[in-house]
Amino acid sequence: MGEIDDAIERADQEAFTRTPPKTLRGRINFLLKQLKTTRAVAEELGVTRRSVERYRTGERKNPPQEIQRRIDAAVRSRWQPQVRRRRRKEAASTGGITVETRARFGYTAPIGTTDDGRFRRLTVHLPPAYAQRLFDAREAGAGDRQLRQIIADGFKETYFQDGGARALGLSDVALNDIDYIDLDY
Repeated sequence: MGEIDDAIERADQEAFTRTPPKTLRGRINFLLKQLKTTRAVAEELGVTRRSVERYRTGERKNPPQEIQRRIDAAVRSRWQPQVRRRRRKEAASTGGITVETRARFGYTAPIGTTDDGRFRRLTVHLPPAYAQRLFDAREAGAGDRQLRQIIADGFKETYFQDGGARALGLSDVALNDIDYIDLDY
């Protein structure tokens, strides 16, 4: 996963209306409800079926840290899918998406103006069309480079060109060297 994927995942988790199960037994039982069999859970986590049974019964309470991370990721990725879909639909149709980042922005500008890339800290609310493009690209399996370009295009139109009021000669904006990025929708 790339930086943009991680930011989308964090934004999804912020939308949860209830917290995921906290205990190991609760998490394993949730995964069993979702995946139906111990075999499927074991394959998802990369452990044996017997290990899944031990976690479920409480016979084993402290899995290795790597297995604990896998369990946590599997639960969070399946937790409250309807809440996620509703929030994404709202962002893509009416709300838009807010991007906060500190990154190096480079761009192509007309002769006589500076086009040197530099670090900027920006918080920009992008229109719903960019949220839709971002979600569609992620669903289609786009890489981090393509997701960055969608956000860079949104910054170009919304921030740098101010919706067509300035910097009309600006042609390409690139989002490079991301220090951090956070999304909210």
